Amino acid sequence: MTQSQPMQAELSRGTDMTKTNETRAVIEGMVDGLNEHRIDDIGEFFANSFRWMGNTGCGTKNGLQEFQENWQRPFQAAFSDKVCIDEARLFMGEWAAAFGRQSATHSGEFMGIKPTGKRLEIRYMDFWKVEDGKITDNWVMVDFPHVLSQLGVDVFNGEGWECFDNGSKAPPQPIEKD
Repeated sequence: MTQSQPMQAELSRGTDMTKTNETRAVIEGMVDGLNEHRIDDIGEFFANSFRWMGNTGCGTKNGLQEFQENWQRPFQAAFSDKVCIDEARLFMGEWAAAFGRQSATHSGEFMGIKPTGKRLEIRYMDFWKVEDGKITDNWVMVDFPHVLSQLGVDVFNGEGWECFDNGSKAPPQPIEKD
């Protein structure tokens, strides 16, 4: 490749690897707290000014209070009996990441859909920065299209790329440059 490449991993480049065990303890405690459905005292693990940056449909929460009021409470209102299961966790200095799934019952309104009582799988990925024993940043991807699909809503109107996988449509090909 002849063009210059952008800098990669800029945020984690200077991580202090001696902080790995401290980061692990914070994240493991926080996940246990979420599985205990803690809201009011979840600040044990999050800085008051932390940022929670989610994908479209989830939004961005600036600070602990926004996270509690605009994510935790609505999420727990929509999904009861929730259990978080991290499939894998990675730790590196002040950084941690996980992906997994939540198993929950659709017991409250979600994205305009009335409660169905269905047991759902909610897939996610999290990336955290831990400083001074608290989570200061959290980048999140929650697979809401998958959740909605389980509730009978196709947000892609049949145009999702699964149609390439199942053979119902041929995938487009890039245009060759001379």
